[in-house]
Amino acid sequence: MSVVPITSADLDAVEVSWFAALCSDDYQFLGVPDGDLRSSWAHCSDIVKEAEAQGFRNILCPSSYQVGQDTLSFVAGCAPITSKINMLAAVRCGEMQPIMLARTLATLDHMLEGRLTVNIISSDFPGEKADSAFRYQRSREVVEILKQAWTQDEINHEGEVYSFNGLTTDPAKPYQTGGPLLYFGGYSPSALDLCGEHCDVYLMWPEKMEELEGRMKAVHAVAEQYGRTLDYGLRVHMIVRDTEAEANEYAEYIVSKLDEAQGKAIRDRALDATSLGVAHQAKNREVADEYGYIEPHLWTGVGRARSGCGAALVGSTDQVMSKLDAYQKMGIRAFVLSGYPHLEEARHFGTRVMPHLKTCSLPHEYGRVPATVPATPLGNGVRR
Repeated sequence: MSVVPITSADLDAVEVSWFAALCSDDYQFLGVPDGDLRSSWAHCSDIVKEAEAQGFRNILCPSSYQVGQDTLSFVAGCAPITSKINMLAAVRCGEMQPIMLARTLATLDHMLEGRLTVNIISSDFPGEKADSAFRYQRSREVVEILKQAWTQDEINHEGEVYSFNGLTTDPAKPYQTGGPLLYFGGYSPSALDLCGEHCDVYLMWPEKMEELEGRMKAVHAVAEQYGRTLDYGLRVHMIVRDTEAEANEYAEYIVSKLDEAQGKAIRDRALDATSLGVAHQAKNREVADEYGYIEPHLWTGVGRARSGCGAALVGSTDQVMSKLDAYQKMGIRAFVLSGYPHLEEARHFGTRVMPHLKTCSLPHEYGRVPATVPATPLGNGVRR
């Protein structure tokens, strides 16, 4: 399997992240609500603190309008209770006026002393059914305005969605020169173009390895047109135990009380339920074997009760480590992991696998271009 060129050096280290279940997405039995695991500040902040204690380098804080908590408020609350872990805040572009968003994210970056990363989201709003091209155009303009606000003294933007002229940006400069790293996921041509030109880490949901490789090559080709290279990440659930039999048994256990109608209702309530990425996760379940596997140790059962990322790595410590190593050799540089329940699975992964991994936070490099392309300064440290 070929390796896709990526930006970051020291490829023997990876960013290993966990997941804060802000969107009412924590269960002992998938699809069966549990009051003790409900989305609350107390429970979700405990997940963050446990992830930091286990050595995870980042934590994804997802976004939803219909269930759970407000992402940016939650991230702000985590600033004083953490000291090492980065916070990957999911931002649904257009939810907040972009100049106000720039100021909010800059403030959070100062509160976290540079530990903020941002996941750019382009899905519909409640009651909205927008064309995919429009949603990605809106996101593109938001990102372009954010970068102006973070790196220049005034904002001048004339687009299809937003128009601003001569607006001063003080004091919207973030703690990190050039602003936080931008993580992004999407499959459409508009999505790949936005990511290739403006974002830093291309996040994928689990599929067969050859399909992941194809996605990486596609976005790399787009980034190359802009004189850039990217890092690549995989968002996947995790069930790791001492033996393969124990892991398989636990996988069956967590879906043992799932009502299929309830699972469908959970999937359908998500605002990305009709996206191309979700469709690919559903296709995984259709082509899986009778036990729900699409390739060794990649189990699609989680997707029966959630939208978005719908598969888990299931196996012994050695099997999971081998799978992660294979992904890393492909060029995947970041892993955003989760498991059910999130506190317990963070401990299972943290104690079994983390001691054997060389981890890092993705570097904050500027002028991120291939070695064969001269780095051209872009204003006040704009990241390419």
